[in-house]
Amino acid sequence: MTSTARTVLPTDLVALVSYDGRVYANEAMTADRIGSETSPHPIETALEQWFSFATGRHTWISVKGATLRGLLSARNRGSKLAWEVDCLIDAATDNSAVLMSLLDQMADAAGRSHALRIFLRLPHGSFSEEIAMRCGFVRYRGETLYRRAVDRNEKHAAPEDVRRRDDGDLHAIFQLYNAVVPECERRVEALTLNEWRAAQEHLGRTSHYVLPREDGVRGWLRVAADGEIGRFALLAAHDALDELLEAALAKLANRETMWTLVPDRDAGLRARLEAGGFETAGEYSVLCRRTVRAVPEAARAPARIQEGRPAIALRS
Repeated sequence: MTSTARTVLPTDLVALVSYDGRVYANEAMTADRIGSETSPHPIETALEQWFSFATGRHTWISVKGATLRGLLSARNRGSKLAWEVDCLIDAATDNSAVLMSLLDQMADAAGRSHALRIFLRLPHGSFSEEIAMRCGFVRYRGETLYRRAVDRNEKHAAPEDVRRRDDGDLHAIFQLYNAVVPECERRVEALTLNEWRAAQEHLGRTSHYVLPREDGVRGWLRVAADGEIGRFALLAAHDALDELLEAALAKLANRETMWTLVPDRDAGLRARLEAGGFETAGEYSVLCRRTVRAVPEAARAPARIQEGRPAIALRS
């Protein structure tokens, strides 16, 4: 197999998504694609999603002779310090080397671009997840995708305390993140404020809200509308879940469907969604690969004088 890294052309995408008479799905799920993969026209949807890669700067193609065998594309998340894979097409299902080569090329390029982490979301238990873990990715969070059709007869109102987020709330939200998310997950995803900001995902054209308290915030809500699709994500202390969920339902009441990804660790939110008529629509694994290796910092230690031997005074 010969792999070639070059800019993707529209003709490449047509050949790849319909290679050998089959339509190959984009396995990489990003937050701003939630709900869009349910289109009844997979080829049209694929071309619409991937046409922007014709001018993408983080794109790799695996080619064998004149045949396209795979494509991978990555983009910045919250900043250039973190990348996320937004397109992964593997047409060489009988050859794991294709996907491994694409992932390694991307990791090398991310390191040279000074990105610290690469994020990848894949269907849980998939072959691609297994290959990614063999290439140095670590699964650090499981997620369940929930969906619900909007009932226009329901009435929801956002609590009065919920307000728009401003720049002054960022540190308080980061403190909430540290309080709510387990340390084993934060160690992989983000340890510092800058790393956390870089790791933030986009839901699309997103609006941000917070539920304040006297010494910070109790919850953070993000909502985005994409045509008839509504997406939301929330991070909240246990006592703020009901209020933020009510706010999300109120702000997306004019859409046809609502979608959200919920970490498996958040049993409280999952229970509330299921009680409110949400149904599961898939299970995903979120993986991360570091481009640099953490090295313990050398610590200074006092010199010891062996017993019975006098110290030597140094004269200038």
